[in-house]
Amino acid sequence: MDYSPLIISLRTSLTATFLAFLLGLFAASKVRKLKRFRGFFDGIFTLPMVLPPTVLGFFLLLFFGKNSIVGKVLHSFHIEMIFSWEATVLAATTVAFPLVYRTVLSAFDQLDENMIYAAQTLGMRDLKIFWKIIIPNSLSGILGGTIMAFARALGEFGATMMIAGNIHGKTQTIPIAIYTAVQRGDRITAYKWTLIIMIFSFVMMMWMNYFNHHQRQKKLR
Repeated sequence: MDYSPLIISLRTSLTATFLAFLLGLFAASKVRKLKRFRGFFDGIFTLPMVLPPTVLGFFLLLFFGKNSIVGKVLHSFHIEMIFSWEATVLAATTVAFPLVYRTVLSAFDQLDENMIYAAQTLGMRDLKIFWKIIIPNSLSGILGGTIMAFARALGEFGATMMIAGNIHGKTQTIPIAIYTAVQRGDRITAYKWTLIIMIFSFVMMMWMNYFNHHQRQKKLR
């Protein structure tokens, strides 16, 4: 059995989760402070979560294609995004980002603002408040969003097919390998890959539940 789809999926998911974590944390921290246009930016950042993956992939194809402005700029630097491993990361990051963003923003909104006000009266800078107060008290939400983002990136199919294609050993992730196996009638291979991705997803969800339970028990002490 060729394990290249597993390696590609893990590389893609880990990279995409890291990028989605950074972008989601940054976006949530900025939107939390907004009083005007919060609904607009929240809608923009959440949109990839509700759009069909193929539609999302189509937009990415238009934005990063060779005929687009971004595509031409990348091409001038000899960077080919379409049908590359980087395209799988781009698709996975795009679909994973809203999960991190929404979960982290929800955790930020549940914080007791009095803690932040108290820190400000003590002369703490905003950056220090963010890392010393906001992040530690939102850790459960941040980790939960990150784990869900990884699971979503691992299972990404539609957008990846649109922008990265199905290139064996290069862009063929586990979901695409399952699709390919079913198309050629190889159900045994499809069952194996399905079992593998289910195990990964289940372990990630169990880890998230364990951490959330541990955090709740810690707060009750």
